[in-house]
Amino acid sequence: MDNFYLMMIVALAILAVADLVVGVSNDAVNFLNSAIGSKAISFRTIMIVASLGIAFGAIFSSGMMEVARKGIFNPDMFMFSDIMIIFMAVMITDILLLDFFNTLGMPTSTTVSIVFELLGAAVAVALIKIGADGGSFSEVTSYINTSKATQIILGILLSVVVAFSIGAFVQYISRILLSYNFEKKAKWVGALFGGVALTSIVYFILMKGIKGADIAKQSFDFIGGLTIKDFLENNVLIIVTISLVIWSLLSYVYISILKANIYKLIIMVGTFALALAFAGNDLVNFIGVPIAAWQSYEAWVASGVAAPEFAMGILGEKVPTPTLLLFIAGMIMVMTLWFSSKSRSVLKTSLDLSSQGEIQERFQPNSLSRGLVRGSMLLSKYIVIITPKSLHNKIERQFEKPVIELMKGKTHELPAFDMVRAAVNLMVAGILISIATSYKLPLSTTYVTFMVAMGTSLADRAWGSESAVYRVAGVLNVIGGWFGTALTAFIASGVAAYLIHLGGATMIAILLLLAVLLLVRNSIKHLKKGKETRAEDSLNKSESKSVQGVIEESADNISKALRRVGKINENTIRGLINEDLKKLKKAKSTVVKLENEIEDLQNNIFYFIKNLDESSVSASKFYIDVIGDLQDIAQSVAFISKVSHKHINNNHKSLKKNQANELVEINEKLNAMFERVTKVFDQRRFDEVPSLIEEKRELLNDVSNYVQVQVERTRTTESSPKNTNLYFSILLETEDLIKATMNLLELYSEKK
Repeated sequence: MDNFYLMMIVALAILAVADLVVGVSNDAVNFLNSAIGSKAISFRTIMIVASLGIAFGAIFSSGMMEVARKGIFNPDMFMFSDIMIIFMAVMITDILLLDFFNTLGMPTSTTVSIVFELLGAAVAVALIKIGADGGSFSEVTSYINTSKATQIILGILLSVVVAFSIGAFVQYISRILLSYNFEKKAKWVGALFGGVALTSIVYFILMKGIKGADIAKQSFDFIGGLTIKDFLENNVLIIVTISLVIWSLLSYVYISILKANIYKLIIMVGTFALALAFAGNDLVNFIGVPIAAWQSYEAWVASGVAAPEFAMGILGEKVPTPTLLLFIAGMIMVMTLWFSSKSRSVLKTSLDLSSQGEIQERFQPNSLSRGLVRGSMLLSKYIVIITPKSLHNKIERQFEKPVIELMKGKTHELPAFDMVRAAVNLMVAGILISIATSYKLPLSTTYVTFMVAMGTSLADRAWGSESAVYRVAGVLNVIGGWFGTALTAFIASGVAAYLIHLGGATMIAILLLLAVLLLVRNSIKHLKKGKETRAEDSLNKSESKSVQGVIEESADNISKALRRVGKINENTIRGLINEDLKKLKKAKSTVVKLENEIEDLQNNIFYFIKNLDESSVSASKFYIDVIGDLQDIAQSVAFISKVSHKHINNNHKSLKKNQANELVEINEKLNAMFERVTKVFDQRRFDEVPSLIEEKRELLNDVSNYVQVQVERTRTTESSPKNTNLYFSILLETEDLIKATMNLLELYSEKK
């Protein structure tokens, strides 16, 4: 039996490493969002600063490990065998849950997930014990730390509303005072802002970083024999006042004498602070459970008592965590931060929702988001009516964005938001988390940092009429995911604990194997998605300012699009003939991606026209026509793939041999034509376009002839209405596909 529990400890250690990786991938958004979004400092500098914050925070996190041991359940009510079931169920569930959110690119709370997993597994094991003893359901409260669980839930609700509201308020006031031309303001204004921001961030470092370390619990004579922890809590007003004066003076020197940008300094210090707090407080979410399991195992082995009889009251005692383990965990977190691609996906979601500019919206609006936006717009109109006109005009001037002239090709490299908003994000998040810590209120750093960023985005008018419904829908989706995390973690962990109780070692092996398979599957899926995003055949937005430049760039897009259309159409026809549902489904999903890329080009028309030289306005009509023809081509191939998939999916009659042969013949000719067209456009041999148009006309005649042949068959031998309808649909849509391609060729024939 000793070996069995030792193997569980080894498995938990491996799971801890995996949990560190998936956890950091999700929580990196908390401290990287503001620095990366503002582009105030280089990416390399951001990563170095964040890595230092994580390393220091990990070493200071020893005092936080009690959450996994006694924060959620009462350990003296459980035996060693029960505790090991709880810990194993929690770790397996946590990895799968966090990896699922990472794969979706959605930020969630590692704090909430671990708390509700501990709660779910503990409740499940408690119910098993109560059932075995013939007790009642009400006894479960004696096993669970109900007051802590209630605090966590209230903390979630509170942090979402408060963080959003205060973030919006502070950003609105900051923008009114500083405007978008903040760098041209008087030096004392920047110095005062720097003093407030740096005071809040440094105090945050003290409260959430140093306070959690063992050294903070030692008393020192120079602070009246108090511990650092008590001194910080008892002298808040004095510390903040002195810090504000010192940091304001230093900020003035930094701006006036060193001629440096105080906002960049705020962002660097803020990034370090949030990274330190993340590692110092959230490390327990990843390694707290395995460490508690190891310490439980050591106590059990030393006792000599049977596992089902050894009570775990020892977990209620304070046990220091070895510094070496904390250092190793910190290094794993730092490595993950540098090399995890999934962290970039989660970060992109947060940046997209807070971006000042136009981006490809990934969330679709819903009735709730539309209702909230409509209500907010009505409220805004009412406020404008009751506000004195002079005051309203003055406020509006503060929100006027400066026009930035960019070099050719740099249009899409603007920061998501400016340095003022980045500084406010870091400052407000730091203040809120510090206040909650001083009052011992549990909250999630993810919830606070994300909702502050969303609040500042709203106040900064990043959510305009063009994007508000999409952004609000995105925020609602993320918030819904948070509450879903709690419910899913509770249920999944409870089920896992029950299965382990029933199946023992066999069930643990099965669950571990399932976890590995799902992690590998999600990683492969994520890598494949990344490769598709970077695919050579991806369509590019035109950024040229001249007619010739637009012709060149559009030629590349046409070549890429037709190459992909040829592959999609071939997969569709082959899948239809061979009744290969998997191939048809893939063709259907591939064409959706192509349609989305062409839609992006369509959405870029406004910015493309704005970017044109005065002498090249005629290029806009050409560009619009090209996109229109590409849309027609994509719609045709999409329709063919859709009806083919539907036909096979509904198990209708397969095509007759002569129909299949005709489709193969048309498809081969069509692909040969697409290959010729792509070569012509790749090599810019536009003088060959007239001959291509003639060949297309011949192919169009062939398709028309096959339509007539099918009409004759329908009158004489055809007996399947579904089969006939499918065949006509494919032929007629193929005609439209050829016509749209001919239109493209004619556009270039006129320009050659």
